[in-house]
Amino acid sequence: MSDTTRSADPCVMVIFGATGDLTKRKLLPALYNLAKEDFLPHTFAIIGVGRQEITTEDFRAQVLANYHEFLPHPPDAKLLKWFEERVYYTGGDFDEDKKLFGDLKAMIGDVCTAHQIPENYFFYLATPPALFADVTGKIVKSGLGKEENGHWRRFIFEKPFGHDLESAKTLNADLLKLIDEHQIYRIDHYLGKETVQNILVFRFGNSIFEPIWNRNYIDHVQITVAEKLGVELRGGYYDSAGALRDMIPNHILQLVTLTAMEPPVSFEANAVRDEQSKILHAIQPFAPKMCFAAVFAVNMARARSTARPFPAIEAKKRSHHSPTPRLSPHSNYRSTTGVGPTCRSISARASECRPNIRALSFSSSGHLSFSFEIRRSSA
Repeated sequence: MSDTTRSADPCVMVIFGATGDLTKRKLLPALYNLAKEDFLPHTFAIIGVGRQEITTEDFRAQVLANYHEFLPHPPDAKLLKWFEERVYYTGGDFDEDKKLFGDLKAMIGDVCTAHQIPENYFFYLATPPALFADVTGKIVKSGLGKEENGHWRRFIFEKPFGHDLESAKTLNADLLKLIDEHQIYRIDHYLGKETVQNILVFRFGNSIFEPIWNRNYIDHVQITVAEKLGVELRGGYYDSAGALRDMIPNHILQLVTLTAMEPPVSFEANAVRDEQSKILHAIQPFAPKMCFAAVFAVNMARARSTARPFPAIEAKKRSHHSPTPRLSPHSNYRSTTGVGPTCRSISARASECRPNIRALSFSSSGHLSFSFEIRRSSA
């Protein structure tokens, strides 16, 4: 490990939800890769916070096991040792302000002293959105959220940011009462995927495809998200969020905007966001009567896993008065859902967009797959 001009500022990263699925599958491997490429400073440490009351030693053992399980290649022993020395944990009930957040404040002070880290902290909330404002308020109340003496505080909020437009606006307003906008980072971890990042290079860095990436030459674009990962221990999250809300309003629409947007004036965050937002404004939502006429579910046939059987469900095409078929992520049903027999174009030079959700399925092993189609208008 060595500091370079590319390295981030020395800081302490505090992960709320440190024992969860997102941390072990996404955050820890990402941190390892950053360290491997010398993007992390030597003066860096991680503090995990969760409801489980385990020791730092137990958490370190979990982190090392996760690295061996989720990194695509065997990890470097020297780098693992570097991480192990810089990983800490404190746990408890998030509702107990004095105990948990008091312990956290004391631990941050000890860690900064031990590793000679300036008082730069960023808090990564890998928690349900219902906890965002509450946890942020308790961080601020404990004195950990105040920026002073040239040190910064940053708050990273994972998607979903609320469960609908109104709750997102409310959450935004609540957070801005506690911290400033420049401290807030709303992220979608899907954008970190190499394939997603390559879309921009493929579109704007390729002199062959860039001139013809428009509705005159492209009939339609189909975006398929085929997940190998099952529901596993995320049943509680899916019960509240739902599979459609989990994937389409964030992951898939991010892909849609990157596929269809005009070239940004630069690749700074705000410039890219501005072009993406133009696509979202151009998408025309389905009218309720259109959904009743065009949404259907077929072939919800019986499937069996190796562990236990599931009952068969037969769903015929919906009529105007038929109930909405409900897909439970806990069920190993095979299904196909189509939305909208026709749609308008969405392209880098389209003025009007209408998406077409072609398929949603749960396999016999519980894996989830979406197919999202953008088709050129016949007009």
